[in-house]
Amino acid sequence: MPVLHNRISNEELKQRMLAETEPRKTVSFYKYFNIANPQEFRDNLWIAFEKLKVFGRIYIAHEGINGQISVPESKYDAFRDALYAAAPELNGIRMNIAVDDDGKSFWVLRMKVREKVVADGIDDPTFDPSKTGKYLKAKDYNELSAQPNTIIVDMRNHYEYEVGHFENAIEVPSDTFRDQLPMAVDMLKGKEDQNIIMYCTGGIRCEKASAYMLHNGFKNVFHVEGGIIEYTRKAKEQGLPVKFKGKNFVFDERLGERITEDILSECHTCGKPCDTHTNCKNDGCHLLFIQCEDCAKTLEGCCSIECKDEHNLPEEEQRALRAGRENGPKIFNKSKDHPLRKHREQWKEERKNS
Repeated sequence: MPVLHNRISNEELKQRMLAETEPRKTVSFYKYFNIANPQEFRDNLWIAFEKLKVFGRIYIAHEGINGQISVPESKYDAFRDALYAAAPELNGIRMNIAVDDDGKSFWVLRMKVREKVVADGIDDPTFDPSKTGKYLKAKDYNELSAQPNTIIVDMRNHYEYEVGHFENAIEVPSDTFRDQLPMAVDMLKGKEDQNIIMYCTGGIRCEKASAYMLHNGFKNVFHVEGGIIEYTRKAKEQGLPVKFKGKNFVFDERLGERITEDILSECHTCGKPCDTHTNCKNDGCHLLFIQCEDCAKTLEGCCSIECKDEHNLPEEEQRALRAGRENGPKIFNKSKDHPLRKHREQWKEERKNS
């Protein structure tokens, strides 16, 4: 039995990817369908994809599959055929090809079996995620979104909305999809008869969200087919006005696809217009936040003076400081007491006095 997971260090794999000369395509895909044995399904797919040098992140559960990958251009057709052949339900599924892509999005193949492909917090046995709203293609979206009784709902996290969103879209301010679902229902109470358009990055979250809204009594629910990625590609191909402004946040090394030149957000360090996400270079932090080039240079890629100072300590001292410290996923959010807000004011004062 072959080893069905990576055994080479991340750093070596990343260097191998960067040394490749053949261009890669970045592609996302998903499908809700029943998988009787997710582990067996995962192992068979891993063997097929590993041979094709597919890199990326794929989640498999009883409810379906969700993947974001990169593949050498010469092997794209073979990858697509292997995915189509994995199950009858996958034959012909939509592939969302990245809009703004340098091919350096992933360097290792990670395939995991999970309870759900999208964590939703729903424990209602009567909820059926297959009973979704109506798909909207790019042209249909532009027409329906222009109607005065239409509500557009962004089903992504707040840090995704911050750097780019559809015109007139409502933000559901949360760090997680599981929190957003009940929040969206509460925010739209009394509007059950209006047109509601839901969207997300590649379609998987807003598809489930549309089913949840229908389950909660909303009647005219739509969702953007293929999400922002497919909408943008089709709108540009067909010469349609692009109603999405700014940058589309993506969950790979790029951390964003440029859709339009609009800058909707600001540097979390100094407040200058900026939409470049980064992770704090301090291994004891790794906060995901927005930072301009000037602040990145001065703070050496860290989110604060404290993190910069810690990052510059000898490695042994850094490890001692990190020992016992909670260091789960950290994201800059809108709460007034977020530590980076204090650092921001301190940083402004430092710059003023320098």
